[in-house]
Amino acid sequence: MIASGALLLGQVDAARAFVFDDVAERARTLASQPYAPIDAPLPLELKNLGYDGYRGIRFDPRKALWHDRALPFELQFFHRGNLHTQPVTIHEVSGGSIRRIAFDTHDFDYDSRTGLSPQAWGDLGLAGFRVHYALNRPDYKDELVAFLDASYFRALGRGQRYGLSARGLAIDTIGRQGEEFPNFVEFWVERPAPGARSLVIHALLDSPRAAGAYRFTFQPGDDTLVDVRVRLYLRAAVGTLGLAPLTSMFLHGANQPRAGDFRPEVHDSDGLMIATTDSAGRAEWLWQPLLNPAQPRVTSFAAGEVKGFGLMQRERHFAGYQDTEARYELRPSCWIAVQGHWGPGRVELVQLPTSNEANDNIVAYWVPERIPEPGQPLDLTYRMHWQGDRQQRPPDGWTVQSRLGHGLVNGKQGQHEVQYVVDFDGPALRRLPADAAVSVVVTGNASAVIVERNAYRNPATGTWRMTVRVDRAQSSPPAELRAFLQRGNSVLTETWTTIIPPG
Repeated sequence: MIASGALLLGQVDAARAFVFDDVAERARTLASQPYAPIDAPLPLELKNLGYDGYRGIRFDPRKALWHDRALPFELQFFHRGNLHTQPVTIHEVSGGSIRRIAFDTHDFDYDSRTGLSPQAWGDLGLAGFRVHYALNRPDYKDELVAFLDASYFRALGRGQRYGLSARGLAIDTIGRQGEEFPNFVEFWVERPAPGARSLVIHALLDSPRAAGAYRFTFQPGDDTLVDVRVRLYLRAAVGTLGLAPLTSMFLHGANQPRAGDFRPEVHDSDGLMIATTDSAGRAEWLWQPLLNPAQPRVTSFAAGEVKGFGLMQRERHFAGYQDTEARYELRPSCWIAVQGHWGPGRVELVQLPTSNEANDNIVAYWVPERIPEPGQPLDLTYRMHWQGDRQQRPPDGWTVQSRLGHGLVNGKQGQHEVQYVVDFDGPALRRLPADAAVSVVVTGNASAVIVERNAYRNPATGTWRMTVRVDRAQSSPPAELRAFLQRGNSVLTETWTTIIPPG
């Protein structure tokens, strides 16, 4: 049975507005009680629907919430079925009034070829929802954001196509216990005013070891901004608490070409970018190109204070992909700009092997050094930037492209040598005189021996190219490299970093 909002939340005083603390109190109460999964069986004919059958169920746009009110935002809803079995409760909030949005078969068009019998189902609840807004042209409301399954959601800026996803929370993404996927179980969507440029959505998260309250404020535009406020409570201890998690796909790219695929690159994101400060307040920007590894790989980046991180799609040209259907050059980057002080911790990057582009195999999130005790609140705020051609970048210089090959000396290749060719661009590099002396600062762990390093201006593009040749032992642990360009004592670029597997 799916409970109503009044029962789950308690009555809200009609004389005041619905606020974040209402949801936070519900999360605190949930975390103090044993976990109780939602009991909402699904008819077998819906559970056994294939992919094509599920796509045959379509929400009628004329039934969208607020469609008849000429408001700037509208909501359409996802049907339960196929892989989307978990129900969510969705409410409309208007002033002090809360109204649950009921499932109604008349809101959906059912393909007659599926042979479904909606009249026998009753109130199934809804699987999720999507928000529509006139993002790209004034006479048509495009899809702006979608919430569907667990705590996943994804958003778009102007001219973008869906790519990577965000999540509310990640628990034990790596480790022996197995990953726990918390669910957004209930939503409260505030009715916008006429002419509003933002939309507020509250969400309640629940899982065996955590409960949480979320407030999302969506501001659509060239870069769609999402201000996020979170208060988490743990029911029990966790191994890894992943905050502001992002999930993406990387199949292959310039740094990892794939034989037999006509497309030079296939990915929703091509790198992880991190901005940190040390105890002295010195800023550092890091860039790690993504990989499709042969074995699962976890990389951590410790920081005394993180300013931001994101999975970015820096390659923005069609020529880099040559895919007329997927249009990977239009997939957004997502930059997490930290609000306030999160304290010490680490950004963790998880890269999993995948054989096709249908599987998300990249996860990145922030892990705080101090995880709260069960029952104690953890508060954080951040702003998400869903970006296209205009992206967050370091202020001075950044990586444009990374390529991997084999180093040759006198026509011979070292048995365990690899060569990286990395192009950098940015204001600090463009300002250099023609005869500037630029050096490569590169470091590696004990598994990597730096054989050669060079930096020179690329006469064809005006960017600067770094080449680094590395010799590594076949049976040693993975080799870590870090490199940046420098002139005198002035750092010109972000720190480019990568991991070289054994072999």
